[in-house]
Order: sequence, then C-alpha cells, then structure tokens
Amino acid sequence: MTAKSETRTIAGREITIETGKLAKQANGSVVVRCGNTVMLATAVMSKEPKSGIDFFPLTIEYVEKMYSAGKIPGGFFKREGRPTTDSTLTARLIDRPVRPCFPKYFFHEVQIAITVLSFDETFAPEFLAMIAASAALSVSDIPFNGPIGAAYVCDVDGELKANPTFEEEERSTLQIMVAGSKDAIMMIESGASEVSEDRILEAIQVAHAVIKETVAVQEDLQAAAGKTKIVLPEVESDEALSKEVSTFVGSQIEANMQSGNKEEIDALIKQLETDTLAKFVNEDESNRDLVKRYFGEVKKAGIRNSIISKKQRPDGRKLDEIRDISIEVSALPATHGSAVFTRGETQSLGVVTLGTDRDKQIIDGLKDSEKNPYMFHYNFPPYSVGEVGFMGRTSRRELGHGALAGRALQSVLPSHEDFPYTIRIVSEILESNGSSSMASVCSGSLALMDAGAPITAPVSGIAMGLLISGDDYVILSDIQGLEDHYGDMDFKVAGTEKGITALQLDIKVSGLSEDILRNALAQAKDGRLHILNEMSKVMQTPRAEVSSFAPKIEFVKINPEKVGMLIGPGGKQIKAIEEESGAVVFVVDGEKGEVSISGKNAEEVAIAKRMVLGIVKDVERGEVYEGRVIKIVAFGAFIELLPGKEGLLHISKVADHHIKDVSEYLKEGQNITVKVENVDPQGKISLVRAEAVAATN
Repeated sequence: MTAKSETRTIAGREITIETGKLAKQANGSVVVRCGNTVMLATAVMSKEPKSGIDFFPLTIEYVEKMYSAGKIPGGFFKREGRPTTDSTLTARLIDRPVRPCFPKYFFHEVQIAITVLSFDETFAPEFLAMIAASAALSVSDIPFNGPIGAAYVCDVDGELKANPTFEEEERSTLQIMVAGSKDAIMMIESGASEVSEDRILEAIQVAHAVIKETVAVQEDLQAAAGKTKIVLPEVESDEALSKEVSTFVGSQIEANMQSGNKEEIDALIKQLETDTLAKFVNEDESNRDLVKRYFGEVKKAGIRNSIISKKQRPDGRKLDEIRDISIEVSALPATHGSAVFTRGETQSLGVVTLGTDRDKQIIDGLKDSEKNPYMFHYNFPPYSVGEVGFMGRTSRRELGHGALAGRALQSVLPSHEDFPYTIRIVSEILESNGSSSMASVCSGSLALMDAGAPITAPVSGIAMGLLISGDDYVILSDIQGLEDHYGDMDFKVAGTEKGITALQLDIKVSGLSEDILRNALAQAKDGRLHILNEMSKVMQTPRAEVSSFAPKIEFVKINPEKVGMLIGPGGKQIKAIEEESGAVVFVVDGEKGEVSISGKNAEEVAIAKRMVLGIVKDVERGEVYEGRVIKIVAFGAFIELLPGKEGLLHISKVADHHIKDVSEYLKEGQNITVKVENVDPQGKISLVRAEAVAATN
C-alpha cells in the first residue's frame, strides 16, 4: 500500500495525517503530526462478533511513551507501567464521541490504540488523539459513521482561542474540549471559573468551526486511501414475533412507571421480561436472544413514550423538577470536614482531609513532574446499587467521575498561599440512582465549608437528560437511572450562583443542535440555583476556623543560601528539630527559601519555628545564649548555641578566676549561659561565660 497523507493548517497549527506507512496489519492506522507531537493510532476489529452480549465491545487505549518526552520511566524496572490517571481520562474522552458512531447491533470487538511517539511540551495533545482515533477508523474497513473532529478552546485574556499553548491554558478562565461531526456536537468536557452560559455557547461555536476543518481533512484522506467498509450480515429479525411481544407487553410499562421507587420499577420490568421469555422462547431456546432483543426494544419504547408523549417521568416529577434533597454536615466527628448530600435515591458522603506540603500528590507524566495540593477521589462501591461486586480497584468510571467533580470545585478553592493546606476530598457513593458525580460536587462543596476551607462560593451540580423523537424533544432536570439509560443525552452542569465551573456532555444520537443545547443550559441553571438554595439552608459560608483535628501550619522564609544549613548532612538538622518539637519541617522551595512547619498543635509549631529561625540566624557579637555543653577538651568546652551552631568557651573564660581543669566546672549535657565575645571572618565563635562577665563588671 502506498503511503498517503493530507496536511492542513487548522487554528494556526499545521496538522498532517498519514496512512499506509506504519502498522499496516491493523484494519486501519494513521500517524498524526502537529508541531513536535507525533501519534500513531491503530484500529483493529475481531474476525467474528462476540456472542452472548448486548453491548458494543469497544476498547480505547491511550499510551504515553516516556521516551516521547525524552524521559526514562522511574521505578525498579524502568518500563512504562499501568496507565496514568491522565492517560486513562484521555482514553475515556476519546471513547465518548467515538462509541455512538458505530452501527446498531454491531458486536465485533474493536480496539483503538493511540500511542504518543513524540511529545511537544508546548500544547495539550488530547484533541489530536481524538482526531487520530477517528482517522484510523475512517481509513479502515471497520463500519464507522464518521469521521468526527475535535477542538480545544480556552478563553485567554478575553479571547476565545482554539488549540492554545500550555502557557495560555494556565491563565485562561475557560477550558473546553469539544468533539462532533461536521453537523452537530457530540461531546463536551469543560472546566471554568464561573463562566456564563452565553460564553460557553460562544466557545462551542468556535470549537465547531475548527471541528469542521478537522473532519474535512479526514474525509480527504479517506477518499484517497480509505478501505472499503465490510458489509455486516443482516440482523436477524422476525416481524411476527416482534409484534407478538409488543402486544403481550402492551402498555404495562407506561401504566406502571409512576411509582417513583427504583426497586418497584426494576421488579416490574424484571417480571415482565421473565413472563415474556417464558411465553415466547421456543423449546430449544434458539430464539432466546431475539425475544430478549424485542423485549428490550418494547421496554425502551414504553419508557421513552411515557416521557416524550405523555410528559410523565418514572417518579411522577415534572420535566424540570428536582428530587427531594436532604443535607447533613459534620457527620463524622474525627474528620476535618464532612457532609452527606442526598437527592432522591442518590447519596454522597463527602469527606475533606487537610494535609501538609508533604501530602501533595506527585504527578509524573510526559510533562515536567509537579506536586498537586488538591485531590478529589470518587468511590462507587457495588452496594450503592444493591449489588455484589469486586471492591478495591479504581475503575475508569470512578476516575472520570472524580475528575469531573474535582474540576467543578477547583476554581473556588483558596490559593495555596492563603490556605497552605493540601486538600483531599473523597466522595463515597452510598446510594446511586442517577447523577452521583453531581451529588459529589454538592457533598464536596459542603464538606469544604465544614472543614473551614475559605472557598469563594458554594458549588452545586445537576445532570440533565434529553429524549428526542423526530422534531419533538423533552429536556429533563436531575435525571435518574432509567432516564439516563434510555435517554439520548447525559449533560452534567456544575457551578456557583455566578456561573459555570464544570460541564460534561455525552449524547447517544448523531448530534445535538445549538437550540437544544441553549435550552438545556438555561434549564440546568434553574436547577443548579434551586440546589444551591437548599444547600444554603444548612450552610451558607465556610466555618471561621479549621477543625481542631487538622494540622496547624505556618510558613517561614529563610535565606535560600542557608537551606542546606537547615537540612544538615543527610537531613540531620531537620530530623533533630522534628524529634525535639514533634512538628514536621518541610522545605517547600529551596530556591526561594520557603519552609513549611506543621504540627498537631500551635505549641509544636512554635518550638520548631524557633529552632528553624535559630539555625539560619547569624550569630552576632554581644548576644547571650542559653547553650548546652557538648564536648569538653583540655583547652575549654564546645557549647551548642543553636542546632548546628557551636562556639568555643576557652578555659580562661569559664570562670572569673584561673582554673586548671574544665571538667571540675562543667559537665557534658549541662546548660550554661554564655555570651558571644567574637565571631571571626571564618565564622568561628568565641564565647565567654555570662556569669564570669557579670562578676568582672
């Protein structure tokens, strides 16, 4: 196969997509180049469909090779290990717009692998990864209703800029990743600093213009080098059986959808399925999968028709109505901050722990390593949905939900300079029936205020749903499980009273119009403000002080040239300070001389601070110290004035009269008051006993 490539300049960046050169045994493969970033994307499909499943078995792998950034992996083996959190989140980001583009009832396993071969440290590569995945599928023989494109837009100094640099991203007030076709939006992932709905829509429009260009370059490559798509066998069908199943189930689902209880509705549907299978599955069970499929179609149609046509929701709520909310703060007495947020049958326990600089998370990826003082962890145990399952391993879903909730709260956190704590928020999902990530935003916000973290404003979150039938559609506020599962959109919006702080959109149809998106944002704002109002009834502002269980922290600045003196050989000096004071001493930034001192109480911190400042303080002539005798020699005694600083008390200065043996007057370990007589140019300190000075005066 002859290599083919297409090159375009899009949003100020030259992008080249090439196929037919690398990884040619895959069903489809492309190399995408932009700046110094080079990615290889491959798409492979199993020879036969996977039997016994009712979902599309798609796997996305985003692989970061450390050599791409000129780095050698850490650890004993010096190999790339399990995917980092960031690479896992990127894989999820790619999956979300790609998955809806495959045919219905397509059960072949498909694996897409995007490998970063060379990394440009000036800009984020995620939008390229989505383009690469789509391009590999487009040129392959795998059935795929694409291509899709992607764009990353930031609001930089008041200007919406597509595919910005890392430096521009850091000073932006809005970061939004958008994926879609040339006709509609399919996926949005955003973080913001209390940005208005109108500004979000403007950013999406900018992104969509770029998306159209990225789709066009893929279409040109597909036309030049794309393989003929395989023809899928016709899906087994039996129209007579389909009608019989539909008649048998009838309107039972629609008539019994308003109980409002998840267990009752689940039990009803399960019993209907059991009855349907018992009636229509033949003796050899050869049509069992077909009967199950037709029941699933009738079930889905019944639920959707109830909502779209009758405007009836499973729990009887109005389309824009929020479920009942209950809130409890300070739920856990020994933690630094806690809150239980319950909305309907979804419940999140938010717990905040305040740590020191030593607790910062070290993030080591393709970019330079950094220490993060903020973490949000989301846990979804199987008991939250009444199931038995494996516990202990963090799933991709948990990482994704935690990242979204964490991003929603990040813009309201105090600066590390104003609040020098490492903050960890954990959301334990205790019950789940829709929108547990947004419940996590609410519980996390309340727990932060309970911990005394001076956030700038409370944050709430809401999940919106959408059902479309032809030209008719309904937007649902605060969706629950059934509405999410059988709906066409999952749209999560978090923010303060002032504006949006995070946004996530996934759709299951071919795309979303701007009008629907605008209406959904407006309805989400009303719901978000309602939830904020309920939260304010329990807690309006952060507590004035942090918990008594939280560490006490103080920062001191010392001369950077004396950091080594403070640390001492092998950390000897800091260890000595920590042993004596009980506090933790940590050099935050050696180049700036920033030192963090933390302890269980203010007394420990005060003792350690005094010792730190004493070590780095210059000893001056005439100063008086309460020292300790550390060594006696024939010509005098060495006195420790401060940790790491000692001077010589000559035998002639021990007393106000002549003595022959120092040991008759001093003992090692004895405390003694001395005065600095002289400090020579080499820093050697000469002492005189204070009592002797007083006697001569």
